[in-house]
Amino acid sequence: MIVNTARFIISNTDYRKCPADIRHEYAFIGRSNVGKSSLINMLTGKKGLAMTSSTPGKTMLINHFLVNDSWYIVDLPGYGYARRSKADRERLECIIKSYILGREQMTNLFVLIDSRHKPQKIDLDFMEWLGENGVPFSIVFTKMDKQSATAAGLQTEAYLKQLLETWEELPPVFRTSSEKGLGRDAILNYIEEMNRLPLLDAEQ
Repeated sequence: MIVNTARFIISNTDYRKCPADIRHEYAFIGRSNVGKSSLINMLTGKKGLAMTSSTPGKTMLINHFLVNDSWYIVDLPGYGYARRSKADRERLECIIKSYILGREQMTNLFVLIDSRHKPQKIDLDFMEWLGENGVPFSIVFTKMDKQSATAAGLQTEAYLKQLLETWEELPPVFRTSSEKGLGRDAILNYIEEMNRLPLLDAEQ
């Protein structure tokens, strides 16, 4: 897929106020500082589209970006930022889960995992919740360039092996580097395939 245009449309905290048109939406989520904004900018080829920050937990809203005037990238708030107050964490959890369960246009949720880290309970619990609720999702390993290719490969394979201890089969898996452009074509081609399906078929 060639990305010709990508533009910001709207930010809000209520999935019911998201764009009313019927287009495929691909949401991106992960723990704070996982490289979500950088990945979105890499996929769209627009460096400043999603705001990156050195401060974890900056994204507090549901952000919609219209790509090629035909489908949306949705930047969801990050989860698991310990420095938030309990009230803020609960509010963000409500925003995130309401969108995921209530937004019919969401075709796939890309769950971002830092490839340098061993499996974290918060990520494993979140993916288990997705599975229990029948949410279509993919795993995206980020920052593959931050270690040697051999180390990155071993780390991600060990991660997937641990998942298979509790999952009968794995969702689609992508390995990415925002700096190197690794994984861009694979994700965009996957989205292009999903875009060919009617929304109801894509959600099954």
